[in-house]
Amino acid sequence: MTAPLRIGFIPLVDAAALIVAVDKGFAAAEGLEVELVREVSWSNVRDKLNIGLFDAAHLLAPVAIASSLGLGHVKVPIAAPFNLGINGNAITVSPALHAALMEEIDGDRFDPLATAKALARVVAKRRKAGADPLTFGMTFPFSTHNYQLRFWMAAAGVDPDEDVRLVVLPPPYMVDSLANGHVDAFCVGAPWNSIAVDLGIGHILHFVSDILAHAAEKVLALRQVWADKNPDVVASLVRAAVKAAEFIEHPENRTEAARSWRSRSGSASMPKSSSAPSRDASRFRRTAPFARAAATFWWDARKQGAPIRSRPPGSMRRWCAGGRRR
Repeated sequence: MTAPLRIGFIPLVDAAALIVAVDKGFAAAEGLEVELVREVSWSNVRDKLNIGLFDAAHLLAPVAIASSLGLGHVKVPIAAPFNLGINGNAITVSPALHAALMEEIDGDRFDPLATAKALARVVAKRRKAGADPLTFGMTFPFSTHNYQLRFWMAAAGVDPDEDVRLVVLPPPYMVDSLANGHVDAFCVGAPWNSIAVDLGIGHILHFVSDILAHAAEKVLALRQVWADKNPDVVASLVRAAVKAAEFIEHPENRTEAARSWRSRSGSASMPKSSSAPSRDASRFRRTAPFARAAATFWWDARKQGAPIRSRPPGSMRRWCAGGRRR
């Protein structure tokens, strides 16, 4: 066995490969002893990874790029050898906002441009009536959630910095914030969108793969200097994650994987009326990072983050660290 590894994660379905790698013994089979540490916010995960309290982490892909470039925080080069989640985000709106959008829709309600134009009309009506701006929750300034919301809004002329409010919320707090009326909508990964639907307090408006296809949302992140010093450990960790993803890929294993995920995610972070483990398995079918989607790659974020930095739909160039459009 190597020295114990501490890996931080947020209770999201795309952490499943890491959780299953530990709970099913794939990590141990590679000679790794792993302690999984549940966190609430992405800033906590980033900071603990950067200063070495975590050896590796489940991390937002744009945060790995931002950290490597020194944007918005200290500069710590990050390597991401495994992609944990692709296309797992969704935009969920309150029943009131959903009704308002459907009243204004002109076209296919599943078309993001049609709903964005409907949003523009709702925003204009609220402004004329003197109502407060709509509030949208997203997980972090450096996140595909932020970029996807902004691109969707901007496509119809809604200024995400002037016409609405975008606020940062940790993923586990999204549902409660919607239920309490603190936000009118949010963009987050599984399982929080479907939990809002289960509780009757939200409608999934779009899976954001309709807005930005093949978005690398979460990665297995390591400090580059640590990865360079421990290449064998990194390779073992990646192999364990690959085996876990392949395990989750098989339908007959998903209830067990969901049960493991739920146990690690902590009952305190789950709404009381959220689904039982067998129901959680359906979320794995819809959004989990299975082996085909969670493609293995070695990503030096300093050099290979260009697609997220420069691609118009999710551009870090288009919107700076504070969210303001450049």
